[in-house]
Amino acid sequence: MTRVLYLIATAAGPAQYVDRGVRAAQEAGWDVFLVLSPTAAVWWEERMGELVALTGHEVRWRYSVPGGPKPDWPPADAMLVAPLTTTSLSRWAAAQTDTLSLGLPAEAVHMGVPVVAMPFWSTALGAQPAVPRAVSTLREQGVRVLLGGADGYRPHQPKQGDAAGYPWGRALAALG
Repeated sequence: MTRVLYLIATAAGPAQYVDRGVRAAQEAGWDVFLVLSPTAAVWWEERMGELVALTGHEVRWRYSVPGGPKPDWPPADAMLVAPLTTTSLSRWAAAQTDTLSLGLPAEAVHMGVPVVAMPFWSTALGAQPAVPRAVSTLREQGVRVLLGGADGYRPHQPKQGDAAGYPWGRALAALG
């Protein structure tokens, strides 16, 4: 039986390479349903068809219109929010779920769906006092935030992040 993964990418540099994350997840046996933050969707706007062809599913970046058609997506067996920006982290931890990319994992973690998040940010952004508080808040809710340690993302020096080298495999391994 194929496992269903909602891969949710926010607008950090590696979102430009989310197709690599999709391929890695597919190789690991996941049926990938892709959700982009509104800004990440703009980055892929001209190439959205590539992502649809790769996943075999529509790519979502906004909520459905009330009373309108709903996507025919199966329930997720797990969700991976990667890459995660400090902005999305802080908004998610503050329950600001006005975007699909934040609303889905915010609800899912309280419905028993495993949710893993792996950031991509600089040491300067990570030094903001709200960031460790937000990480703690999400962890208290049951989100596995891969930050630091052997299995987590280590923030990079400002302007020195390697978006193309983002460790998608590390994030996927945390899903089990």
